[in-house]
Amino acid sequence: MHGTPRDLDGARDLARRDTYQFQWWAVSLVDAVPQGGQKKGADRGIGGIRWVRTGPNTGDIEKVIVSVKGGENVSVPQARDLIGTMERAQAAGGLFLTLAEPTRERRREAAGAGFFDTGFGTHPRVQIMTIRELLAGMTPDLPPLGRDEGFRRAPRERGKQPTQPKLDI
Repeated sequence: MHGTPRDLDGARDLARRDTYQFQWWAVSLVDAVPQGGQKKGADRGIGGIRWVRTGPNTGDIEKVIVSVKGGENVSVPQARDLIGTMERAQAAGGLFLTLAEPTRERRREAAGAGFFDTGFGTHPRVQIMTIRELLAGMTPDLPPLGRDEGFRRAPRERGKQPTQPKLDI
């Protein structure tokens, strides 16, 4: 496979060949930003961050931690680790993305984390989504993106025009 995965077989192939590229690709499926600007290394359980609006004011944004597991066997303790990571990072929610179908125990662990309230409704605090679900067009139950607040472009300086370098000939 070359390029971006378009189906589950392509996603599995990418996960086997390059776990970091798989993680970065999976994080992009939920409009999140890779943790550390796509640097390889210990991510401390955070594959990405998705900023969401939690109210009507400009500053009403919270982070949702995205954790990605590309293996076929994902354990219940890994779901518990996400909850601990959320608490450490003071995140409103967590999104667990996995190639493997979640077990009943993993779903129960996620449901036990409760809900968080926003000006846009109540949302599960921890959600588990499979890559299969994301490729089928399903989306996580999260508040709207807070992209403008989290990724504001620096203002352009007025009155300054770029200058051409002078060449000494």
